[in-house]
Amino acid sequence: MSSEFEKNLDKFAEVIVKIGLNIQPGQRLLIGGPTTYSYGTPIELTPLVRLITKKAYQIGARFVEVFWDDDNLRKIRFEHAPRNSFEEYPTWRTDCQYKFGKEGDSVLLFAAWNPDLLKGYDTELMSTARQMYLKHRKTFSDLISQSALNWSGITAPVDGWTEKVFPDVPQEVQKAKFWEIIFEICRVKTEDPIAAWEDHIKQLAVRSNYLNQKQYNSLRFVGPGTDLTIGLPKDHIWGSARFRTESGIDFVGNIPTEEVFTTTHKEKTEGVVTATKPLPTDVIIEDFSLTFSKGQVVEASARKGEAYLHKILETDEGARRLGEVALVPHSSPISQSGLLFYNVLIDENASSHIAIGRGFKFALKNGGKMSDDEFSAAGGNISKTHVDFMVGSDKMDVDGISKEGETEPIMKKGEWAFKA
Repeated sequence: MSSEFEKNLDKFAEVIVKIGLNIQPGQRLLIGGPTTYSYGTPIELTPLVRLITKKAYQIGARFVEVFWDDDNLRKIRFEHAPRNSFEEYPTWRTDCQYKFGKEGDSVLLFAAWNPDLLKGYDTELMSTARQMYLKHRKTFSDLISQSALNWSGITAPVDGWTEKVFPDVPQEVQKAKFWEIIFEICRVKTEDPIAAWEDHIKQLAVRSNYLNQKQYNSLRFVGPGTDLTIGLPKDHIWGSARFRTESGIDFVGNIPTEEVFTTTHKEKTEGVVTATKPLPTDVIIEDFSLTFSKGQVVEASARKGEAYLHKILETDEGARRLGEVALVPHSSPISQSGLLFYNVLIDENASSHIAIGRGFKFALKNGGKMSDDEFSAAGGNISKTHVDFMVGSDKMDVDGISKEGETEPIMKKGEWAFKA
């Protein structure tokens, strides 16, 4: 590896520790807890993990632990494990993740895997494995919704995924090219990445503050194949890059991030929406649309992956309702790269998006202190799952509708329509 790469990797680790996690002296750090499609940190990313660990200790972390994972082990399971064994789950991993969060420590998550890993395998087994993950991770998801810990989700190139994103690039330079893109969209290649991130965070906060002052009753999305009105609950809060824990620690939940977002009213979504990018799950779902009535999905179709889309919608009652709406300008650096990443952490920051499933308690006034019943009564959606999918483009208009029924433009042709 070149000295320039090593310099950028070191800067990336610093952004993760100081901006993403904002590790505090005395905190513990768990690197690579379970996510939807992996059990932990890809072993390929060992050099980055070592830098993150070193910088965490230098800042004053008390203890750093790493959960490792290997994509190929998951594939081997689907090839050779008994078909009746897929309700087994490594609960010690989710238990540990929960304990770190419950005790106010920090957790770093990796969204880095091969989106074609299980192509052609039994989707029933995929669905069973996904349900087991959602079941055992719920307690940790609740902690995130309650702002109980400083956490961050990041990504980096791994085998299989690199080839998927750059199929026309010579194999020997694919990964180097991918790293360059990661450094670019994560603002690592600037002279002072920490300062660049602070400036970016402030710019996004200006947008979310404007929307918080407006307190729109609903949003209307209009574009090719889409005419959707999304209701917003009373006292909703628009957030952006920077979150704050109940104990007062600021952190950035996703790196990269370009969105402003809020929770939705579970009963007040009407109309049809067509996705503008594929949705990478265990199965890549393409060219799909959802029709909503009284907040609930009543019709779903897809050119590819329709059966698996229906399995996601059948996760629980809340999986058929929206939990999040997020706005991202088409001119975001990720969108302007012209690349399709087949990774929601990145693709959702190239496009406005919505999510079926769990809403965010912290996106309601005093929501972090609400029980599930109280959150639901306020309009929040309760679900084990949370699946973002992209709906924005350079042809999408978004209007805000006030309580009095007055309409104001928020985005025109995918770009902000207001000055802030």
